[in-house]
Amino acid sequence: MLTLKKHPNGPLTKQVLLIVLDGVGYTEQGYQNGNAVAKANMPVLKGLWENHPTVLLKAHGTAVGMPSDEDMGNSEVGHNVLGSGRIFDQGAKLVSQSIENGSLFQGPIWKKMVSNCIQNESNFHFLGLFSDGNVHSHIHHLKALIDQAIKENIKKIRLHILLDGRDVPEKSALDYLIPFETYLETYRKAGIDICIASGGGRMELTMDRYDADWSMVERGWNHHVEGEGRIFASAKEAIETFRTENPSVIDQYLPGFVIGDSIGDPIGKILDNDSVVFFNFRGDRSIEISRAFTEENLTQLNRKRFPKVEFAGMMQYDGDLFIPKQYLVAPPAIDRTMGEYFANEGIAQYALSETQKFGHVTFFWNGNKSGYFNQNLETYEEIKSDIIPFDQKPEMKAKEITDNLVLALTSHKFPFLRVNYANGDMVGHTGNMDATVKGLEYLDLCLDRIKKICDETNTVLCITADHGNADEMYQLDKKGNAQTAKDGKPVPKTSHTLNPVQFVLYDPQGKIQLNSTITEKGLANVAATMMDLLGFIAPDGYHPSLINRN
Repeated sequence: MLTLKKHPNGPLTKQVLLIVLDGVGYTEQGYQNGNAVAKANMPVLKGLWENHPTVLLKAHGTAVGMPSDEDMGNSEVGHNVLGSGRIFDQGAKLVSQSIENGSLFQGPIWKKMVSNCIQNESNFHFLGLFSDGNVHSHIHHLKALIDQAIKENIKKIRLHILLDGRDVPEKSALDYLIPFETYLETYRKAGIDICIASGGGRMELTMDRYDADWSMVERGWNHHVEGEGRIFASAKEAIETFRTENPSVIDQYLPGFVIGDSIGDPIGKILDNDSVVFFNFRGDRSIEISRAFTEENLTQLNRKRFPKVEFAGMMQYDGDLFIPKQYLVAPPAIDRTMGEYFANEGIAQYALSETQKFGHVTFFWNGNKSGYFNQNLETYEEIKSDIIPFDQKPEMKAKEITDNLVLALTSHKFPFLRVNYANGDMVGHTGNMDATVKGLEYLDLCLDRIKKICDETNTVLCITADHGNADEMYQLDKKGNAQTAKDGKPVPKTSHTLNPVQFVLYDPQGKIQLNSTITEKGLANVAATMMDLLGFIAPDGYHPSLINRN
């Protein structure tokens, strides 16, 4: 059983609260260049940053297991690192490596997918997020799968594309689609029957998570599988039509579409004996659609039929529930997490968030593991998220989260508490600067309540983030200035940033200090810091604590 050594000088506190302000990064850019964090009136949070021990943590790129420092961090990998205290190669990097060294195509599942199509003269379908955001997927991975399938004599391929506009510029779909169609045309000229069959915005269909809105999955199912939806001659025509009809709609919210032949019949229904690969590597928004293809008795959505297909995910999205059973690349094996160590040491833990980030403080925090290490010692509370665009209600469920958190703090049952506030990320992803500012200002009111309770309960409060987002709401040019559109307005940015995040420690007694001599600081240092505060020495391999014990 995993155990921790006790610190010879004992614990620094009896109760620690770690708040993850999702998507609240740090940059010196002013609000004129899209920094909603700078623009927001947040006297509590900004007062903490200015007057209490604060350091910057790297939260993107190699610091969270991504292939390079040109890659954004994201909530999944951020919480993996926060919970495990170490850096593991993550989905994007693992998939790229397996393609480069050929191991993906030598694996038994890939071979099974290919042989199924050849033996049955059936279709090979690829479904997933269509961009190079490298948060959920990468278009280069899709091309590699297509290239290899054609090399292995697959003659008929259908593509079902989920438009991004979230991890990439908000209206960039055609920037990906037009060159991709040129790429497909080279294969069509060579006699390959390959084309896009369906699609739509990622927040409209297919990519739901945490059981928040299964109707998204049902809409996706009807488009991809049944070919039911508004028919267009091409994906380009669909996107241009939707933008003409509603100029304000951004890619992630574009309606679903189906591509039809000359008489309007769908060209890419998913039928018995077909092979289907969901090419996203990130797990949270891949689980429900995987279940739709693999669970015949699933009750969360209405399916007119359940096609007998060979289905595989790019990765296994839930290692405990084995979803899906067939996958092309093994996910990172994240072991020895903080949660498991604390459970073994008898430390009661409390995890809280609304639905949109609940899996991040549980599943991802615990190393991509469902369930509990010790249910007697762990309390997980989920506040149901609203099913609306989050800029319509930028406060989200912060009040309800805070209400529950106050009760947990004053109960004195939990030496370690962790909570995620989703506003900076989920509202930030809408590209709405004003709404994001409102969401952050509401968060500050919640932090005011929490800080007062920490004073009353003598709880050490630590606040950080998993990555940036709200700190850069406009697209910037190479000089760091906001880009403007033809109408003179800044171009919204809906993706995460490459900026660091702040980590602040508030000790009601004012005694605990941070170690300024650690040169390379990132999210991986947080786990050891939590252990240190509660009187434990972090285990081998963990990045060092940020606490100054001298």
